[in-house]
Amino acid sequence: MRYRRRRALAGASLAAVLALTAACSFGPPGADEQGTPPNLPAPSAAESASADPGGGDSEVVVTVLAKKLEVPWGMAFLPDGSALVTERDTGRILQVGPESDANGLTVTEVQRLAEVQASGDGGLLGIAVSPKYATDKTIYVYYSTTKDNRIGKLVLKGKLQPILTGIPRSADDNGGALAFGPDGYLYAGTGDGTSGTQAQDPKSLGGKILRMTTAGKPAPGNPVKDSLVWSLGHRNVQGLAWDAKKRMYASDSGQPKNGELNVIVKGKNYGWAKADGPSTDATLTNPLYSWPIADSYCSGVAVADQSVATACLLGKRVWLLNVTANGTVLGNPQALLTGEYGRLRGLVSAPDGSLWASTSNQEDAGDPGPDDDRILRIVFSDGGAGIT
Repeated sequence: MRYRRRRALAGASLAAVLALTAACSFGPPGADEQGTPPNLPAPSAAESASADPGGGDSEVVVTVLAKKLEVPWGMAFLPDGSALVTERDTGRILQVGPESDANGLTVTEVQRLAEVQASGDGGLLGIAVSPKYATDKTIYVYYSTTKDNRIGKLVLKGKLQPILTGIPRSADDNGGALAFGPDGYLYAGTGDGTSGTQAQDPKSLGGKILRMTTAGKPAPGNPVKDSLVWSLGHRNVQGLAWDAKKRMYASDSGQPKNGELNVIVKGKNYGWAKADGPSTDATLTNPLYSWPIADSYCSGVAVADQSVATACLLGKRVWLLNVTANGTVLGNPQALLTGEYGRLRGLVSAPDGSLWASTSNQEDAGDPGPDDDRILRIVFSDGGAGIT
């Protein structure tokens, strides 16, 4: 399947992009998604399309929504269609949109969290908006201190209140994914932070996906009563998403050989450090798909109709997988935007059905351009990869 890529820069009419969005295959968001479409910046005429090998005529149109950020990490949408974006190293929470100007969506610093102590890949990481935000105005963040990783809640511009402490902290592999599931409970992806000893230890919070109430307590129905652990055997979970069938997807990175996209099932063991990628061990759950680490090291995960996408740091691309109704991958994953924007970290589904991605070029491993870091809006058109 062939994807033609078009880059929307600054200039022409907003109506053209909105018409393209309406024609793309994502369709309307699910009933549990929040927000309304933001007031998007006007892009200019697209550059000539470039082709990826494989056949077909689908296009990927990218609009730069925001520029000159510093390692944006988590993204979550408010009911007005604007996004809250965390910056890992500065500890800032930014509001992106819903208004726009000549440079893109407006970017406003809402709050800087003094509790955040950033170093390595730790800092201010995931962010989630309460499903009851209209009444409780509460958001949740995953953040690092000098001693541990924590999950806290706050009303914007108010005091940060930890609800869960003691998640293992290390120079690398701190996890950071944070999202509310379709069941209304809060899920967090953590990092192993060691050579693998914590990921297989059911009593450790490291190398796990956790499921909790908004008070940070084990949610009813967890595999083990009074335990936060939903699944184990993970190296470094930085992305979580659900499809219309309530299947849960998670990225896993940091393994020496393979990056993974997993379908997460209650109580299952995903292998690290017994396995790096697929395994013949029947007690372990194999990934939905795995790639060589140089082509992946993926972070954010988002769902678009029958497709699942993940944004990659070392791979500097978005992988797009077509997933059948029974949960298997149809055909080969498609590599999109390879090398065009550098390291890609965040990836979320926006209320209008597009995907928002963030670059991560301002960190030590990156090679920033003059506009980095950026937030990108990705729209697919003309079908392809299961999108109609």
